[in-house]
Amino acid sequence: MDYRDVIIKPIITEKSTRLMEDNKYSFVVQKKANKIQIKQAVEKLFDVQVKDVNTMNMKGKPRRFGIYRGYRPSWKKAVVTLEEGSKSIEIFE
Repeated sequence: MDYRDVIIKPIITEKSTRLMEDNKYSFVVQKKANKIQIKQAVEKLFDVQVKDVNTMNMKGKPRRFGIYRGYRPSWKKAVVTLEEGSKSIEIFE
């Protein structure tokens, strides 16, 4: 698996913006990716040192379109903590 395939996109919300003050960055990652692959991908793509990786499986929410009911797709979220003194990730700035 290529490093660019592991990380799908960054998550930019109010909560993730507050976490950036603590050197924590949020990403949508592949569902099959593990913490080691996520750490290696972030270190290679953004040239930073990763201290910790926390992952969460987010369930899809129910949605309705007229009489049709369904679910949004499930996805995996990773919150990456950078080492102290490491530079910030430029995508978020």
